[in-house]
Amino acid sequence: MTEPAVRHPIFARAWDRLCGLMERELAVQRQELLAGLTGRVLEIGAGNGNNFEHYPATVDEVIALEPEPYLRGKAHEAATRAPVRVTVREGVAEALPVGDESFDAAIASRVLCTVRDQERALAELRRVVRPGAELRFLEHVRSPHARTAWLQERLDGSASGHGSAAAATAHATPWAP
Repeated sequence: MTEPAVRHPIFARAWDRLCGLMERELAVQRQELLAGLTGRVLEIGAGNGNNFEHYPATVDEVIALEPEPYLRGKAHEAATRAPVRVTVREGVAEALPVGDESFDAAIASRVLCTVRDQERALAELRRVVRPGAELRFLEHVRSPHARTAWLQERLDGSASGHGSAAAATAHATPWAP
């Protein structure tokens, strides 16, 4: 089954600007998320590529998937500045365009709220990592502040087309299949 095209031009531009404002706060979390990785890494929902500069030199290659064209273009730009080899490709988490057991780790960073079918996406991630590999994720949760929660719900709905999943996602933790 072919996945529908992902195009959210307004959200993508807003997200790109918002990421710039949050980067000082998130840089430490990104470094912690990616610390100690080795070998071949798959990153889903790469967005504008803000993770790329934080990959350690022990990573041989990052395959970064981003379905949204504007953000994918920004990720291509960020890949040229990364300290490791990063290849940016089009792809969605529910149908990963990569082989079985072909990665030493997989990264999902602030993306699961935009995934249409989280269960299927996680099954796909399990399929593509080698036995003993890790899935590391850094996800937001619903804000306890009413105004911020309201904004999150609007942004999540515009990105995914299926409403807010912020309350269902968790924050950085490794996972091994």
